[in-house]
Amino acid sequence: MVREGNADPGVARRRAAGAAPGCALWCWALALLWLATAAAGPSRRQWPVPYKRFSFRPEPDPYCQAKYTFCPTGSPIPVMKGDDIIEVFRLQAPVWEFKYGNLLGHLKIMHDAIGFRSTLTGKNFTMEWYELFQLGNCTFPHLRPAMNAPFWCNQGAACFFEGIDDIHWKENGTLVLVATISGNTFNEMAKWVKRDNETGIYYETWTVQASPERGAETWFESYDCSKFVLRTYKKLAELGAEFKKIETNYTRIFLYSGEPTYLGNETSVFGPTGNKTLALAIRKFYYPFKPHSSTKEFLFSILQIFDAVIVHREFYLFYNFEYWLLPMKFPFIKITYEEIPLPNRNKTHSGL
Repeated sequence: MVREGNADPGVARRRAAGAAPGCALWCWALALLWLATAAAGPSRRQWPVPYKRFSFRPEPDPYCQAKYTFCPTGSPIPVMKGDDIIEVFRLQAPVWEFKYGNLLGHLKIMHDAIGFRSTLTGKNFTMEWYELFQLGNCTFPHLRPAMNAPFWCNQGAACFFEGIDDIHWKENGTLVLVATISGNTFNEMAKWVKRDNETGIYYETWTVQASPERGAETWFESYDCSKFVLRTYKKLAELGAEFKKIETNYTRIFLYSGEPTYLGNETSVFGPTGNKTLALAIRKFYYPFKPHSSTKEFLFSILQIFDAVIVHREFYLFYNFEYWLLPMKFPFIKITYEEIPLPNRNKTHSGL
């Protein structure tokens, strides 16, 4: 911390007048050093990079089409009676269970959601957060011939609907009571969900860290279904909810890299005065991830991805609508299923 000196200008002038020439040179040198340090301090990169929030959710581009409709039976979150007792359930099942059964469950690739049951009405509800255009579109862009910059179909949002599919969650996953809350607490949570959903608009697949070691520097945090569940639990705890002491595990997909290098946004990289060499390198990196490939193209793409990420140790990450270069490190990528405890009760209200 820099301490302030004597603010009297007369004292400063007297000291300067009586100083020897050598001291004056040292004073100038120290002053310049201090200015350089002060200038560098505030601009130091913050890790992990804060997830950017927005003032409103934009309409999706018509080009972005989902194979499976987002939230097909969605409904508004109801207003509960204040004295209602609402049961809160932890819901977890393998990703894409409807198509692949428990296949991804064996790899611990799980989807998370929250269930609610009103004890006054007996009605059940499910609330979850996931991609509008499926995971692939949120993780990698489309390279459209008429556009120089990669085109991203990346939005994630909350989905709320009446009912809990007990078989879906119980058969290969989890359906367990974690807390009970009042109707008033539920209504406060619903207001928070609306704000959270309007300002957090895009999905982020990867958690990027310096290494798998405990306490390693985190460069970027993911923003996915499990993070929505964790944020909601935290908000409920802030509103006074008491959670049961049970083990709760979540899927996380990690990339491991040295300190990332900021490259710029779409305009600065791909615009008229952008960096053409860098723009070409980014397009070349994303090309093997294109959808709808034949088997032969897919196998060749795997080799290209291996060459870029493992051999040349490069990964171009798109985060906060900006591009970053990750200098990849062993073990490069890892899927974990790790415990994150339920929060403790905390009546202190906070924002997002």
